[in-house]
Amino acid sequence: MVNKVKKLNLKPTSGYVLIEPMEAQTKTDSGIYLPDTSSEKPQKGKVLAVGGDEILDNGKVRKCPVKKGDVVIYKKWGGSEVKISGIEYLFAKFEDILAIEK
Repeated sequence: MVNKVKKLNLKPTSGYVLIEPMEAQTKTDSGIYLPDTSSEKPQKGKVLAVGGDEILDNGKVRKCPVKKGDVVIYKKWGGSEVKISGIEYLFAKFEDILAIEK
C-alpha cells in the first residue's frame, strides 16, 4: 500500500502526518470473533509520511514527534480521513498523536 502513496507523491503540509490506519480487531485475545457492527474505529496506524515542523502562533516551533514507518496510536476522533484510490488514509495533526508503539 505504501507504493500507492509514493505514486501519488503525497507530502503532508507542516504540522501534519499521513497515517495508514490498521484494520480494526475482528477477534478477541481469547479467540472470540467480533461482528462487523461491534468493531470500533481504529486508533492505530503506520506513519507513511510527515510534514515539516509546525510554527505555532507564538512563534515557537513544534517538531514532528514521529518518523516514517512508526506505528502510532492517535486520537479516536482526530485527523481528517481521505480515500485515495480506494484506500483510506488519515491526515493527523502532530498533537493528535498520543503514543509511538515500541
